[in-house]
Amino acid sequence: MTAPSAEAEVVVIGGGQAGLAAGYYLRRAGADFVILDAQEATGGAWRHAWPSLRLFSPAQYSSLPGRMMPIPADGGYPDAAHVAAYLTDYERRYRLPVVRPAAVRAVRRGADGLVVESSAGTWRARAVVSATGTWWRPYIPHYRGMRDFRGEHLHTAGYRGPEPFRGRRVVIVGGGNSAAQILAEVSQVAHTTWVATRPPRLLPDEVDGRALFALATRRHQAIARGESAASIGELGDIVAVPPVREARDRGVLKAEPMFSAITPEGVVWADGSTAPCDVIVWCTGFRPALGHLAPLRLRGSDGLIATDGTRAHGEPRLHLLGYGDWTGPASATLIGAGRTARQLVAEITG
Repeated sequence: MTAPSAEAEVVVIGGGQAGLAAGYYLRRAGADFVILDAQEATGGAWRHAWPSLRLFSPAQYSSLPGRMMPIPADGGYPDAAHVAAYLTDYERRYRLPVVRPAAVRAVRRGADGLVVESSAGTWRARAVVSATGTWWRPYIPHYRGMRDFRGEHLHTAGYRGPEPFRGRRVVIVGGGNSAAQILAEVSQVAHTTWVATRPPRLLPDEVDGRALFALATRRHQAIARGESAASIGELGDIVAVPPVREARDRGVLKAEPMFSAITPEGVVWADGSTAPCDVIVWCTGFRPALGHLAPLRLRGSDGLIATDGTRAHGEPRLHLLGYGDWTGPASATLIGAGRTARQLVAEITG
């Protein structure tokens, strides 16, 4: 069967937090638009995150435009299920025109716009907003001996909770927030070894996502003026959310240097010391999910697409939203995506 074809002023690719934020402002602007989402239901990557994953900011500082996120029953930092439920309510409240499941295969240049090919049909659009995020492209670096390891390799994206690791020996790789949060709970049921390429640093207890977003915004503004500015990395690497503080107080937040190779039984360091293990959990981040944009031939040697704000160099009809600071200050966060989406839509509809 041939998939149907349609036209829209704007096609948004991705129905997670960034796509919904763009939809909110497109709705306010009276634009003719559609959101194509590859997922079966609302919630974006939050539907696939491990249950205990926590935001770095309170609910009132983690909201999309137009609707505050409800405060969790425990009054603490929202978990993944809370965020997914909020996004579901947000999409319903603003009656955003989401088509799902609609996996976008390619974006191509057309005679008078861009052509978006998806599993649910083909759309022709004056402008396209790519908001597919990074969750769908987990990254695991290569180390000698990886294929010979008799245990299990697991990326953050596949982690669902500590219980499967009970009584096992687990090596957790990575110096960021995901590694610290996973270590905090796995260390309660398993023998854990934490390794990182450099010593991880906890942010002060009073610093959370509110302060980090403010710093990211000031840095972005200073760079735009040609001035130097402090980076978030100068403050530290890990937000001390309650589970991480508890793990710190138990004395388990101690990272070893990065191992040099993997053996069939575990890992080995350059000095010959070893650590046997049953599972290696790779908290090593993600890469932008940009495969659908390959026909446009815009990616540089670093794998990214050069942008002026959110607008792609080489294709002014394409905007990128929610991939990180290179597409807007803290744009991979809820509040950051919303603020960047406002500017993006103003450029498209202005």
